[in-house]
Amino acid sequence: MPFGIKNASAHFKRMMDTIFQEEILKGWMVAWDDHVQYIDRVLSKCTPNNLKISLKKCNFGQQELLALGHKVSGLSLAIDQNKVAAVLQNPVPKSIKEMQYFVGFASYYRNHIKNFSHIAISLYKVCSIDVVFEITKERRDVYERIKYELTNAPVLIFPDFELPFKLYIDAVFIQGLGAALHQRQIVVGEPTEGVICYISRQLKDSEARYAATRTECLCLVWALEKRHYYLEGAVFKVYTDCTALKSLLNMNTTNRHILRW
Repeated sequence: MPFGIKNASAHFKRMMDTIFQEEILKGWMVAWDDHVQYIDRVLSKCTPNNLKISLKKCNFGQQELLALGHKVSGLSLAIDQNKVAAVLQNPVPKSIKEMQYFVGFASYYRNHIKNFSHIAISLYKVCSIDVVFEITKERRDVYERIKYELTNAPVLIFPDFELPFKLYIDAVFIQGLGAALHQRQIVVGEPTEGVICYISRQLKDSEARYAATRTECLCLVWALEKRHYYLEGAVFKVYTDCTALKSLLNMNTTNRHILRW
């Protein structure tokens, strides 16, 4: 690499795309026999291209594996509790830097935690360099609750695009927006409703002044845009605790923002 190791990741990515172009375009196989042949094709290209593979880092024929802080199986996605345990053993953060690290770590698993942005709002505020760092009882309770949520987070399921989805939305006044994407699938012979993902965010200053119906409508629009790659062209139902949203079906509103949405 003429420009040093700074461009190592880009160089490696380009090399992989060039050598395994056909395999990448073809994708992965579901059938075991096809998968074995696919692996053989990949391995056969390593020797002529002077690529070496570390067997210590390879796993073959696994029902589940650990990747990027998650435990991945053919049916679900769970948090790797070994990663979580190392962080949860640490004491309460004593500086802004330590709090930023904890909030960033927890935020990585926000898809597993319902209304994460609402829960962590007080910790987000103390992460700012413009405020005096202080751990109050409220923030300590939030810190402990997030630790509990991480250790008791639900196992997420993978979507089946042949089945309908359920989108649950909930806008918390002043605090933020939240949504959950569910689906009812047959697991071990029985139909079970599982969580595909949770999403949430805080309200902007201007959005915090919206009326309840408008905020709930914003939550719906935001959730549809946020998870459009699941819901576009799919059959789904929306569940909300705001009965006023039903008026949108008849368009009995003069609010220009709602009409535009």
